[in-house]
Amino acid sequence: MTAIELISDDIPLLKTSDSGKVALMWMNEFHVKHLPIVNNEQLLGVVSEEDVLNMGEVEEPIGSYRLSYFRPYVNENEHVFNVLKTLAEMKLTIVPVVNSEETYLGVISLDSLLQRFSNLAALSEPGAIISLELSVRDYSLSEIARIAESSDARVLSLFTSSHTDSSKMEVTIKFNRDDIAGIVAAFERFGYKVMAFRHESEDKEFFKDRYDALMNYLNM
Repeated sequence: MTAIELISDDIPLLKTSDSGKVALMWMNEFHVKHLPIVNNEQLLGVVSEEDVLNMGEVEEPIGSYRLSYFRPYVNENEHVFNVLKTLAEMKLTIVPVVNSEETYLGVISLDSLLQRFSNLAALSEPGAIISLELSVRDYSLSEIARIAESSDARVLSLFTSSHTDSSKMEVTIKFNRDDIAGIVAAFERFGYKVMAFRHESEDKEFFKDRYDALMNYLNM
């Protein structure tokens, strides 16, 4: 999944002639704290809610104020993980998308990206989740899949996160079955440490914890 596929069609852009009041109104309406400033399809930068509030006279055009105009963006062909990394590193609620000529194409909002990311992680599919702790050198995707299949289960999604001990890692796996006892037993039988497991009803909170851990990792 690339950036061009993730563009949010409903979030408006600002022109330098738009007032700070308009910017704040749109930020409130679309639940974001940043908006792109674009003139003639050229991305000038991104304005934040803090920028606007520091203006003083919000009735004045944005172009008449001294702004930071920092200019974050992603290329239209960048992978969803790079988009996520940019949003996390720069603490943005939106990120502009440009083409190879740096022509503005649209923005990706954090909310819409999280929704797409949840679909990518198979959150909408029924099933259980297991979190394993293992040595980095022992990680094998093929073995994890084989153990799951030995319990008549299939891996729907999997991602890893760092551990405070650099020799260890955490692997979070979602399976296509909600009956988790047999899967847990299979991994324990092969010497894996099962840190946590969740049933379908607890999926969203569990993946929220994993997402928060990912954000912390990307911000290191």
